[in-house]
Amino acid sequence: MANVDAQAKWKSPLASRDPELTARFVNDALPHMSHLHSRARRMTGSAVDAEDLVQETMLRAYSGFHTFADGTNIRGWLFRIMTNTYINGLRRAQHRPSEYLSDHITDRQLAAQDRHTSHGARSAELDALELLGDSEIAAALATLPLQFQLAIYYRDVAGFRCREIAEIMACCEGTVMSRLHRGRERLRTLLQASQHDGA
Repeated sequence: MANVDAQAKWKSPLASRDPELTARFVNDALPHMSHLHSRARRMTGSAVDAEDLVQETMLRAYSGFHTFADGTNIRGWLFRIMTNTYINGLRRAQHRPSEYLSDHITDRQLAAQDRHTSHGARSAELDALELLGDSEIAAALATLPLQFQLAIYYRDVAGFRCREIAEIMACCEGTVMSRLHRGRERLRTLLQASQHDGA
């Protein structure tokens, strides 16, 4: 019964153009929704936001399913779409004006919400890292090269496996493991130096 409901949910005007592609999507992609949902919950920290993220991911996957190469790792493909959707959502939120429940906004409030630096807008990845709550780790991580930041973010924050990260970053699994090792080593060194400076 659940499979029938899932099939009905993903019917659209596009389905009448290629019913075989739609059937493949239902059979291949929909079984991974529970994995997507648990990963989305970890990324967003909210059941409602996770549900929105999974829906957006599945819509994007469905509309782009004709580009998916049959026989490759569909779960990694779906995770990459979800991660990119999440990061793009964070970037859009950066450019959205702040909303206040007040008729009067002070300059101090505006300055506190300003997320821009002299180098332009902050990256969405750094905003996601700040959800960790430890500003020292986020600050140290921000000093690492981007490929190290992303590898550590995907593995330690989003919880992806090295194989999945390799698909997302379009590199081999060994490169991901190397970036994780080197990035963590640099991070450890930076955090140790920070502790010695504070002592």
